Amino acid sequence: MIAEIPSPATDSAEPLPIRRLQESLINRIAAGEVIHRPASALKELVENSLDAGATSIRVTIKDGGMKLLQIQDNGCGIRKSDLPILAERFTTSKLKTFSDLSRIQTYGFRGEALASMSHVSHLSVVTKTKSESCAWKACYVDGHLTPPKPGQSVDPKPCAGNDGTTITIEDMFYNTPTRLSALKSSSEEYSRILDVLTKYAIHNPKVAFVCKKAGTYLRHFGTRLTHTLQAGSPTPDLSSPSASETPNNIRLLYGHSIAKELVPVQVSSKDKKFTREDEDEDMEADEPEGDPEEWHAEAHITNANYQAKKMVFLLFINRTTYSPPTAPCSLLDLFKDRLVESSRMRRAFEAVYNGILPKGSSPFVYLSLEIDPRLVDVNVHPTKREVHFLNEEEITERISDTFQRALAVQNHSRTFEYQTLLTGGVASTGQDLSQKRKGKQREISDPVEEDDEESSSNLSKASKLKKTLSQHKVRTSLKDRTLDSMFPVENPAHVASSSSQGKSQDESTGKTLKSREIKESVCFLTSVLDLRRKITKGKHRQLTEILEKHTFVGIVDLQRSLSLIQHSTNLYLVNHGSLAEELFYQLGVRQFGNFSRMKLDPPPPLRNLVEIAVNAEDSTKNSKLTKSQIIDRIVKILMPRREMLAEYFSLCISDAGLVESLPLLLRDYTPNLNNLPSFLMRLGPQVDWTSEIECFESFLRELAYFYTPGETVVPTAGSDDEQAQDQAERWQIQHVLFPAMRRYLFAPKSLLDRDVVQAASLPDLYKVFERC
Repeated sequence: MIAEIPSPATDSAEPLPIRRLQESLINRIAAGEVIHRPASALKELVENSLDAGATSIRVTIKDGGMKLLQIQDNGCGIRKSDLPILAERFTTSKLKTFSDLSRIQTYGFRGEALASMSHVSHLSVVTKTKSESCAWKACYVDGHLTPPKPGQSVDPKPCAGNDGTTITIEDMFYNTPTRLSALKSSSEEYSRILDVLTKYAIHNPKVAFVCKKAGTYLRHFGTRLTHTLQAGSPTPDLSSPSASETPNNIRLLYGHSIAKELVPVQVSSKDKKFTREDEDEDMEADEPEGDPEEWHAEAHITNANYQAKKMVFLLFINRTTYSPPTAPCSLLDLFKDRLVESSRMRRAFEAVYNGILPKGSSPFVYLSLEIDPRLVDVNVHPTKREVHFLNEEEITERISDTFQRALAVQNHSRTFEYQTLLTGGVASTGQDLSQKRKGKQREISDPVEEDDEESSSNLSKASKLKKTLSQHKVRTSLKDRTLDSMFPVENPAHVASSSSQGKSQDESTGKTLKSREIKESVCFLTSVLDLRRKITKGKHRQLTEILEKHTFVGIVDLQRSLSLIQHSTNLYLVNHGSLAEELFYQLGVRQFGNFSRMKLDPPPPLRNLVEIAVNAEDSTKNSKLTKSQIIDRIVKILMPRREMLAEYFSLCISDAGLVESLPLLLRDYTPNLNNLPSFLMRLGPQVDWTSEIECFESFLRELAYFYTPGETVVPTAGSDDEQAQDQAERWQIQHVLFPAMRRYLFAPKSLLDRDVVQAASLPDLYKVFERC
């Protein structure tokens, strides 16, 4: 008879009781979180050997580490008195209090690795310190000492051995068949083990690593090490010398194809964040020195000539300071680098190479990052595979930018592999090849080479010259003609008086003005300094570089504020209105308290200008105030503050309420004065007059909006005047605005959302043409 089990979903069912799990079950569950596969166990053991100051680590594997995993080092060893609790959970020599986590300087600290291994395998340890006369051997099961043979005591047994520790793991996951069945083949697990050892060998060039497969294995705890392994592999699958260097180990372990394309890179928090012109050095001098959150990164990355299907990314946090094995183990002062993963950094570095490598190709990146241990949180993952550290996003961006600059320097030379003939063999001459093709393919040759065919020596010299491919030939001279240079355009400052003065068009056509440098004003107000620092911090480096080195192509749509610019082999469609608004805001912050003045003659009354704007504004119909009340309120806001407006912004309003002058942000640029009434009206409700920094920022934003080029509010009288005004605005955009952007604009990232769009790429167009 089968008893019926009550369903917990019924209303009458009682809740299940809460039970305390057995200690063995708890430990086995915890072991599954730490030891995922043989490679993860080896990683823990290698880190223990490095913590012990080992300079030689030998690893022996059988069946991918599932039957046998043995590691032997020459470190400081383990005291005999510590062996009874060696495999118990949370027993460690590297941590005493919780505060020690903030300055941890070793790989391990929780004391869970050996305990976890003893719960899922048969564990034995042979160790000897320098002060002891013999080695000691101990065997463990489920975290406790166990006799090597039935009937023997559990105490450690004396044996022969060298200084250091040898740890042997047998029959991994023998008591967890589900985990054992989930593992890959022995060859796959062995390749994972080699991958872990290779990464640690690259990062620890002063330590010798050896890894080989074992042969016939005799399972007998009492035999010596020399009798245990028989007929092993004749040569190791991995071997690295001691006292080496990182590039040498990369060459030895990853091959010459990677080593010959390596680019060494170093970057630290002390490096300059931005590279601007000499006029911007004053802003960098304001940054605080002696940042306590210092960091340093050393990397070896491949250039554009190396291409792989899968990215190889080696990331180590904090740098190991080498100490000789003669130093006492308890006195080793090491900054242990952790082999960790960072998806943020991987994505950032892949983005750096996206514009350099073909689609589907990946680079090799080795990165060693040194940070103050107090800024690193290592206790975030059971296997310590991931760590968190302070300012991770900023550090990643700085390193990515450094990689970008280093690759740009190396990108002048590229090497491409190609097949000369589809069928192999010796390549034929150009004449024979053209005859074989029988007109199916056109033979493309340079006219210069055709003239040189008479002389073989000239041919050999020409072949040695480095040619620039057509898809990389771009126009970079600012003297070349643009779309607007074909139309005569007058200087907008003389549009109204050009007919009376009789100025020729040739004097003001197609030439960029050489304006004076706009120096940063001296200001000690904390709010203004904060605004300047905010602009500098929000700078997007790549977009700023595009604007600094762009070539103006032409205006696409004046009414929609769209223009084309070129940078390198890319063509960008930009909203010059949004760029100009950000430029004028930054110029306002830059010249705060020291603006030039644009006098209005005759000075218009403030009240009349505000009245014009209020009458033209449709939104005032929904207000509870009448238009006259709105005008009075705006005038009452501005008139008591006219001294402050004159001192800080050069907006002069007389006692009689006449607007005498406006701030001049950029020489040779005149804003659309038809928008002056709207500007003065918006100063009332749009500016926050209650707080200093909000007041300055909102006022300068409104001033920048007033200066931004846009559609004319009041239509001109005739078609000729309208055309002249249109040409004048085009002239200002090309010859005044874009040169000022190139020189002064710190482009923020927000402009990438919809104001700067890549319209075309010359290499991509060539790929399309090649398919056709």
